[in-house]
Amino acid sequence: MHRTWAIIERELRRFRRSPTLIVLSLILPVVQLCVLGYAFGGNVKHLKVGIVDQDHGLPAVNLRELAGAVTAGAHTFETVEYADPGEALTDLRNGRINGLLMIPPDFSRRVYQRNQPRIALIEDNTDNFVSAALVAQMNSLLAVFHQPPPPRVSGQVSFDVVEVYPYVSYIQYLLPGSIVMSIFTMVMIGGGINYVDDKARGLHEGYLVTPISKLELIAGFNISGTIKAVISGTAIILVGSLIAGVPNPFGPMKLLRLEVVVIVTAFALISLMFLLMVRMTNPMMPRAMFGVLNTVLYFPSGAVYPQQGFPGWLKVIAVLDPFTYAVHALRSLLLKDTGFAAIGGDLLYLVLFSAIAMTAATLLFRRTL
Repeated sequence: MHRTWAIIERELRRFRRSPTLIVLSLILPVVQLCVLGYAFGGNVKHLKVGIVDQDHGLPAVNLRELAGAVTAGAHTFETVEYADPGEALTDLRNGRINGLLMIPPDFSRRVYQRNQPRIALIEDNTDNFVSAALVAQMNSLLAVFHQPPPPRVSGQVSFDVVEVYPYVSYIQYLLPGSIVMSIFTMVMIGGGINYVDDKARGLHEGYLVTPISKLELIAGFNISGTIKAVISGTAIILVGSLIAGVPNPFGPMKLLRLEVVVIVTAFALISLMFLLMVRMTNPMMPRAMFGVLNTVLYFPSGAVYPQQGFPGWLKVIAVLDPFTYAVHALRSLLLKDTGFAAIGGDLLYLVLFSAIAMTAATLLFRRTL
């Protein structure tokens, strides 16, 4: 074991003398968390919707007042009145407004006659997110417009939504994936790339003339890489929890459970990395693989979007992906404050994955140049 510890000590000394590496491995996941969390997690607001009222009857006025209530309340859109439909369409095409609500001249008459009154929402459909937000808000507005006065005793069935956990914002939903990404970044930069660079420089020749075994050598690299990745993952848990506003982020038992998941995840990913790098000699290969591995491991894990929306072939990748189990375990602990019973399957998969990957890496390792 002392020979393994010598390798661990050497790798940690190198890590301590690389402040740039430490800073990058910590800053990049935080930047990703903030940018993705706030760029994709918010509701679409402050759109501009033009209104052309060609009717001016009481139902049309009520409809415009409801649109004004949306402007004052939900702030999904702001209304702009137009007298000329041609001017409104020109502004829509030129991007000055996001949608145009057309109220035809016979709208009020058809409402009173119950003769299929219609309005038109002309939208800029080059942005699907904006279009979907406008259509959803307009449907809600019309539901209120059609709502009759409530009876004294209602016979209609209604339902109440009861949320088990506090409101989860998208940045909180994204945090577990950012933690796993910080671990992976440290594993890739501080483990895989350094390992192949050392081989290219001939530093591993010194190991090959010593009596150290293959298992001790691989264990030394894996444990040192795990320690560096755990430092990175722990830092992102502490900083990211404060940024995302996770409830009770520093509870002792919660931190203990999180640390166990981080350690197991770090060892699983460093074992995977050495399995991929153990026969590699070209120092450019790990750098070229970084983007591919990032895409194949991160996005199918459910870190950004629920796996229930994936096609079948992507779900197969997700089942094999160690990121999937790490993200699920961290999300359960961070957002649901569960215990080990809820994440036992995740930990078991990551432990088995680590054992298989490390065994395969040891078998593939060559003591020859």
